Amino acid sequence: MDICRATKASGDPCKAPARGPHGYCWAHDPANAERRSRMASKAARSKPSRELAGIKQRLWDLANDVLEGRQDRGVAAVASQVLNVYLRAVSVELKVREQQELTERLEELENLLEQRKGERRYGA
Repeated sequence: MDICRATKASGDPCKAPARGPHGYCWAHDPANAERRSRMASKAARSKPSRELAGIKQRLWDLANDVLEGRQDRGVAAVASQVLNVYLRAVSVELKVREQQELTERLEELENLLEQRKGERRYGA
């Protein structure tokens, strides 16, 4: 099987298997650009992404308030512990969502593979 002919953002060559007729893997194939863009846009708009940004800002503000004497250290410690538990919950939610998406993609690929095997078997 051929290797993708694209170069990653890091400058390294992509080592994923080339699937399409143009010598690219799914992630680099121009035919998938719109779908990749939609997927990235959907991920950026997701609730966990917005929550993470909000929590990061609250932790930053809390740290600044403690350092500048506007917030009691004990209260800030408890608040940061609660926010860290919340971050963990958001992280788990993201992992579950990623797992579901990967499972769906894998099932789609398996279905395509079965279709291609069937086509080869029957000479279609």
